This record gives sequence, structure tokens and C-alpha cells, in this order.
Amino acid sequence: MRRILIIGTALGLLMGTAARAEDLTFAVAGPLTGPLATIGDQFKQGAQAAADAINAKGGVMGRQIKLQFEDDQCDPKQAVSVANRIAAAGIKFVDGHACSGSSIPASAVYAENGTLMMSPASSNPVMTDDAAAKGWTNIMRLYTRDDAQGAFIGPWIAKEYAGKNVAVLHDKTAYGQGVADAVRTTMNASGLKEVLAEGINAGEKDYNALVTKLKDAKVDVVYFGGYHPEAGLILRQATEQGYKFQLIMPDSIASPEFWQVAGPAGEGTLFVFPSDPQAKPEAKEAVEKISAGGFKPEGFTLFSYAVIQAFAQGVERAGSDDPTEVAKALKDGKPIDTVVGTVTFDEKGDLKNASYDINRWSNGTYAPIAK
Repeated sequence: MRRILIIGTALGLLMGTAARAEDLTFAVAGPLTGPLATIGDQFKQGAQAAADAINAKGGVMGRQIKLQFEDDQCDPKQAVSVANRIAAAGIKFVDGHACSGSSIPASAVYAENGTLMMSPASSNPVMTDDAAAKGWTNIMRLYTRDDAQGAFIGPWIAKEYAGKNVAVLHDKTAYGQGVADAVRTTMNASGLKEVLAEGINAGEKDYNALVTKLKDAKVDVVYFGGYHPEAGLILRQATEQGYKFQLIMPDSIASPEFWQVAGPAGEGTLFVFPSDPQAKPEAKEAVEKISAGGFKPEGFTLFSYAVIQAFAQGVERAGSDDPTEVAKALKDGKPIDTVVGTVTFDEKGDLKNASYDINRWSNGTYAPIAK
């Protein structure tokens, strides 16, 4: 009787292990803590909602999606540690990272280990350009590139603020400097030259010297490649000096935390973001379900959701969970249905045909003003 019980128990453990092996595990990597944790929360909410929706419909080829969340704090060294941990665990797919400064170094780890990484937020062209140059086929992004964003907003700034004094600032990160450089290049090409261009040190609490410098240069418009903590402080400290300028930002401030930092000083701030995914009919059901849980699916939420959808469709299309085959299937030119619309990827793994809105912050909320 005892031997039969032991054998039965062992068989049950083996069966349980086999059942777990049938799960399809995706890692979600981003800043779950730290000053940019709001972005990590968007990643987490979007990915979980997508996994729940797909699992409710039977999963992927009969397999349930499981998520493993990893915190890189948008720090390059931490991102590499996270990437090594994901690779060591044998996880083949990564929804992440967020900051380009994290995604770029982490991508080398994923390339070496054959892991498919798809970022729902990193926009620096270096990420996919370098990967393509090195023959890495498993580095992708379900988001837009800085050069595409620059080509959109740079000429607009040149036209709307012709004859004004414009400054271009960045926070010295791969993301912030990358997008600022892209905007400055296209703005200059469209006939408007900045009166001031420089980097700031992210994480500081006192930008009064910078504000004075902008004020002395009679700057009317500031384009700032960076994040909401610094943007909000600069605006508040400018207001304290009785100085007002038009701030224009990239996609990083599509979060209520910008207003929490800036307060009324943020009134009228403009920023660029891919054409509102929440307004797309494909997103209606997802938006309703996520909102019902008390979370507003703004910022990168739906892009993270879309990455999970892309992975699922890629596995089904390839008939395999081999990351190389899945990447090949996702780049075959056939459309992929997601909550941010139907998407296709080019050979580098970048999205085709990006479109944007210009949004304005007012009284704690934002809405598109132009395309």
C-alpha cells in the first residue's frame, strides 16, 4: 500500500510538472519601482489584461499564458541583470523594456540567448538599427521611432513658432537625447534654428539656474526630451520666477503623474503621442475591462497589451514557440490584429506607418488638438 501511494504521488508530481510545462510564459520587464514606476504599472496592467483575455478564449494553441514581471527601474545595469535572469529561466519572450537606455543593453543579452524582445515603449532608433546591422532578428518594437516622431513634430514647431526663440533640451538619456536630436534635426531642416541647446542632469531638484538661462535668452518655446519629474519641476520653478514658456514634450508625459508634479504650471503643455489608442474601436472592450478595474489605460498600457497579442498570434502563425520562427512569422508582412489597430513590422522589427496626435494638458487632463 505504501509503495503504491509513493508511486501515485510521484506520478502526480510528474503530471503536475508536465502541466506547468504547457504554460506559455512571457516576461514583462519595465520600471515597476522608482521615479518612472507609473510606466511599469502601465506595462503590467496592459500585459495582464491581454493575458487574461487570451486565456479566457482558450489560450495560445491550447496553452495558457503566464506572466513573469521583472523590475529594471529604467536603469541600464539593472536591465542587463533582469535580461540575464529572464534568459537563465528559459523564458523565450519579453514584453519590454521601457526606457531606450535599458532596452538597448538588454537587447544584447536577448540576442545572445535567442529570446524575442518586443518593446512597447522604447523609441530610440539605435535599438533596432544596431540589431539589424549585427544580424539580430529577435529585437522588435511595437511602438514608434524617434526619427518618425521628429519628422512629425519638428516641421510643425518650425511652422507654428516661426520667428520665436526656441530651446531644445534633453536629459542625456538614450531616450531623451535621441528624441530631442531627432526633433532638432527636422526643425532645423524646416528653417527654424534653436537659440539654446543643452542637456540637463536628471534627478536634480533645483533647475532655477536653467530657468534663469532660458529667461535671459528670452526663450518662448522649449522642446524637452525627457520625463515628467524633471519637466514638472522646471515648469513649477519657472512659474515661481514669473516666467512662462510653451513646453513641448515627447510621449513620456502621457501620465497623470506629470500633472501631479507640475500642477497648474503644466497648463497648456503640449506633447506628441501615437494616435490615441484608447479611441480605436479595436480597443473598446479592453479599455472598458481595464477601466472597470479602476485603472485608466493611458500611456503605454495598450501597447503592452498589444505586445502580448502579437506574441500570441506569432506563436500561432509559426505553429511553434521558437522565438526565431515567431519573429519571422511576425515580419512576414501579414497584418496582426491588436488593440492599437492592425499593425505590420518591417524587416528590422519596427512598426510601419506610424501616426501621431499633438496633445495638450489642461486642468489635469489631456486631449488631442491636432494631427
